[in-house]
Amino acid sequence: MRTRTARPTSAADEAGDQRLPLGALAALATAAFITIMTEALPAGVLPSMGRSLRVGESAMGQSVTIYAMGSAVTAIPLSAATSGWRRRRLLLTAVAGFALANTVTAVSGHYALTMAARFVAGVAAGLVWAMLTGYARRMASGPLQGKATAIAMAGATLALSLGVPAGTLLGQAFGWRIAFWSMTVLAVVLLAWITLAVPDYPGQPRRGRSPIAQTLRLPGVAPVLIVTMAFVLAHNILYTYIATFLDRLRMADAVDLVLFIFGLASVVSIWVVGAHIDRRLRVLTIAGTVLFALAATVLAVLADSAVAVYAAGTLWGLGFGGAATLLQTAAADAAGASADTAQAVLVTLWNTAIAAGGVAGGLLLDNLGPASFPWSVLVLLAPALVIVITGRRHGFPPGRPGASA
Repeated sequence: MRTRTARPTSAADEAGDQRLPLGALAALATAAFITIMTEALPAGVLPSMGRSLRVGESAMGQSVTIYAMGSAVTAIPLSAATSGWRRRRLLLTAVAGFALANTVTAVSGHYALTMAARFVAGVAAGLVWAMLTGYARRMASGPLQGKATAIAMAGATLALSLGVPAGTLLGQAFGWRIAFWSMTVLAVVLLAWITLAVPDYPGQPRRGRSPIAQTLRLPGVAPVLIVTMAFVLAHNILYTYIATFLDRLRMADAVDLVLFIFGLASVVSIWVVGAHIDRRLRVLTIAGTVLFALAATVLAVLADSAVAVYAAGTLWGLGFGGAATLLQTAAADAAGASADTAQAVLVTLWNTAIAAGGVAGGLLLDNLGPASFPWSVLVLLAPALVIVITGRRHGFPPGRPGASA
């Protein structure tokens, strides 16, 4: 019979500390904020970027794809290659990568150079996402590790709901290059913040590193990863083509409002998840999947009503907003001491799903039309919900390791 790998002991566990280092966790949240902002910012300033670099919007749109490719291709090998590095050194290296990549993007007048910088930014993002959950968990005692993860991941939700719209406005008012310069400035400030406020931890000794195949065989890891792939693919099919879907409904002028509603609901979701994840991860994951499925159902059968569309945006945000925190925490719980390896695989799958969402959505659009998008979401979420519900013993158990009842 296989035994579960023991969870690594954190400094907080050893001290019996029941407090959270909010300043350090906020620094991790800022790192998450930068990764999402850097990834999504081109979408808001795409026409002006394309004109400056003398390419069409379709070609410029690939700057988001190549970012995701940078994360997907390098997360696993780089995570393995740097697993022995001290954690603060690795985090500083990744944030410095963002500063460099965004600076090059801001000054570049050549499409090829910009795309190379975007790839480097994606590599930095892969490093951040692969270590973020493990880093946050090591700052907290067992009963608070889920909450620590939620705080660190809140930066991603804030970036989507508030940061990207603000960055878009900044780019429209002062030019897209200023928007990217602002990300450089934020990264430089974060380098100082990490140096001063974030505790350092050792990496894994060579004998302690976990091969991917061994990690995937741990009970619960594979189900969590399958749910992650289905959930993120479903989200990105709909999110990538939401403007096209709304245009079919003659709501093209409501795209910003729908995404704003989605963003606000996502903030509520991450707050609820952060408050309850340490005792109710299973319930929250089931609820999130059901809420997302309800949103897709409303869009599939009631989309002729603008009110129903806004309601669907709310349900979608409530269901998806806390998904990253829930799934990364579930993967880390299932993997135990192999959490960093599991996170690297999860990051790879997450970014693969982002890229696949664009491709799958395009195929659906060409062959079945935009009305197929919400139905495709339901097709993907149905097996994901079954896996979550049946994963009571491994993957999505009722209680978390070390969590209080």
